Amino acid sequence: MPEFAGVSHVSLSVRDRDTSRDWYREVLGFEQFEESRTAEYEEWILVHPRNGMVLCLQQHGANRGEEFDPTRTGGDHLGLKVDSREELDEWSAWFRDKGVAHSPVVDEVYGSVLTFKDPDRFQLEMFYRPNHP
Repeated sequence: MPEFAGVSHVSLSVRDRDTSRDWYREVLGFEQFEESRTAEYEEWILVHPRNGMVLCLQQHGANRGEEFDPTRTGGDHLGLKVDSREELDEWSAWFRDKGVAHSPVVDEVYGSVLTFKDPDRFQLEMFYRPNHP
């Protein structure tokens, strides 16, 4: 089978691209990289300066303004990897200081997780698992 080199980018459909851009900058440290506009949508393209992750925030003209619902077909959540269990505690304190609602850190057999949601209620997770590739 052919191979692919990795994840190119993640694209989220948002209700307000400015609000989402500002939140992802303030809370997770993304920086605006480019802007794209078509007849169907306007998009901010963000990049994380440390890990190079590219995040696209698309505001579609046909968006009806509803919040994200993980029970509908499509994305459920996005897990962001951290390198130690202690980093989850640091993120928890950061979210508390920023006023971002979040779960407590939960330690499970498969790993440790801290969940939170963006302005459109899309669930994100900070995730740690020992020996995670």
